Amino acid sequence: MAEQLTGLADDRALLGRTSTAERVSDILRSRIAEGYFPPGTRLSEDGIGGALGVSRNTLREAFRLLTHERLLVHELNRGVFVRVLTVEDVEDIYRTRLLVECAVVRGLGEPPYALDGLAEAVAEGQRAVGETDWKGLGTANIHFHRELVALAGSERTDELMRSVFAELRLAFHVVDDPRRLHEPYLVRNQQILRALQGGDRIGAEELLEVYLHDSLERIVEDYRRRVGDE
Repeated sequence: MAEQLTGLADDRALLGRTSTAERVSDILRSRIAEGYFPPGTRLSEDGIGGALGVSRNTLREAFRLLTHERLLVHELNRGVFVRVLTVEDVEDIYRTRLLVECAVVRGLGEPPYALDGLAEAVAEGQRAVGETDWKGLGTANIHFHRELVALAGSERTDELMRSVFAELRLAFHVVDDPRRLHEPYLVRNQQILRALQGGDRIGAEELLEVYLHDSLERIVEDYRRRVGDE
């Protein structure tokens, strides 16, 4: 935890002159997504508050916000912990992804589509593979799907899926073979991108639906082996 807090202190500049709970929660959300605080980690109020230079009340409000987003859990007389998802949680995340992401693609309307963000996420994934950075590939994969959702042009949908993708990262950090988990889907991202570039949103939706079902099956298999069906 000492090493983590030293790194967290570097984020103090991100708070600006006014340290709000929302800004603190943004920093902690990013750190959790990066695996800086792995699932099951107890978060120290004194340590994190001191590293960020914020009051206990501000930090507690940030914890409350992240608990509402299901990234943290408060355990009576023990403290606040980064949440460890159950298999049912993972399955529910994928149900939400299927409902939202497929609906976004289905509702795109007539081409051409604004695909620069998707193309950059694919390129990010290719760079990660070239560097054998498998966790980086997982991040690029999340970026791809975030950009896909952004095609809807809806701030509410973006906000909903930001929380869903942050929860998904909790599952990624438990799986012990990130290459096996992420590598097969870079090619599928490219296929979806090519379909959209060709104006084929129906084909893109079909590719996406199969992709998400296959991804769920693989991650549940790995996740169940690691944490069990709690």
